Amino acid sequence: MNEVKLFSPATVANVSCGFDVLGFCLDAIGDEMIIRKTVEKGIKITKIEGYDLPFEVEKNVAGVSALALYHDANPDCGFEIEIYKYIKPGSGVGSSSASAAGSVFGMNVLLGNPYSALELTAFAMKGEAVASQCEHADNIAPALFGGFTLVKSLDPLEVLQIPTPADLFAVVIHPQIEIKTADARKILPETISLKNAITQWSNVGSLIHGLHTNDYELISRSLNDVVVEPFRSQLIPGFESIKKAALESGALGTGISGSGPSVFNLCKSEATALKVEQSIRDTYKTQEIPFEIYVSKINLDGIKQIN
Repeated sequence: MNEVKLFSPATVANVSCGFDVLGFCLDAIGDEMIIRKTVEKGIKITKIEGYDLPFEVEKNVAGVSALALYHDANPDCGFEIEIYKYIKPGSGVGSSSASAAGSVFGMNVLLGNPYSALELTAFAMKGEAVASQCEHADNIAPALFGGFTLVKSLDPLEVLQIPTPADLFAVVIHPQIEIKTADARKILPETISLKNAITQWSNVGSLIHGLHTNDYELISRSLNDVVVEPFRSQLIPGFESIKKAALESGALGTGISGSGPSVFNLCKSEATALKVEQSIRDTYKTQEIPFEIYVSKINLDGIKQIN
């Protein structure tokens, strides 16, 4: 095999209470990438469609992660990367991580899969750092592992796969404004109160238990962020109206996807998700901000090879 075509999915990071450690993978939106072996050694980005991103390998997240794997593997070939970008950069649903994870996944396939998903996560984190100025894996891990993931540790890197209840759906609204991850981090406090810390880690623990036991009510009660949401929600016009509409329509919980501006809503059943989608759509029209909205099953496979 000298070429592989991939679907590299969007992801939701933080999942309310799990700042920088929790994430899940979406099925309804993602990028497509083609990774190709070449006789000439090195990494080249030969095509980018959808958004204006750098072709210079050292400045592109897909290129940086690819270089990390390439230097480690030291193969007797090179690779070309084509990126068909459908996830808008700065949208809050893992645009940079889709590129960073996709390049190393495809290279790994063409090399005969010598690396594990965990090792690919480490390579992809190098690319993700280009976008956010720090290495984190809460978007990359679900893209590579699928489903829900918890990043137990960065040093050493440890990722836990969390079960996904079968009837869980996500509704994601993306207001067409851009919030850069690095900027969204700057507004966060350096310290938090002990009371809020206790509430937050209690919610993380109970959310994980709810996912393991298919306890939708517990999941609902756990999707509460007292640390990050109070600050980042100020950057998202109409956030409270989205949340109110979603919860009144039966959503289990609402939160900021990554650093925003996308907002995710978890729902039990596709029927409820469609009801929530319509309610949010009707509510957000009053903001006079263009938006896109998606209903998605949780993607249990992560990145997929496509024909």
